[in-house]
Amino acid sequence: MVTSTIELNVSAAEQVTVTLDALIVDLSDGRSITVPLAWYPRLMNATASELQNWRLIGKGYGIHWEELDEDISVEGLLLGKPSGESQTSFKRWLSGRVSASV
Repeated sequence: MVTSTIELNVSAAEQVTVTLDALIVDLSDGRSITVPLAWYPRLMNATASELQNWRLIGKGYGIHWEELDEDISVEGLLLGKPSGESQTSFKRWLSGRVSASV
């Protein structure tokens, strides 16, 4: 039996840009990762101000949006993993935002 392993070299995030339809993360090794914003429903439902209020966590191996309670890892981006949040959890979060803003 032959077993294959994939080694993933993860560089730290240095800059994050959010557009109307994409999340763009610039890495310390010079690469940029662009993924559809639709992969992250909380980001899709955020205000422009909330989207700009991010910070790097874990020495740049993750991105955190405090107001949105959203964390995204660089490794997940490199592996092409969209949000793993359940629809039930997302709907509960979304309904809390609506009632909090009223």
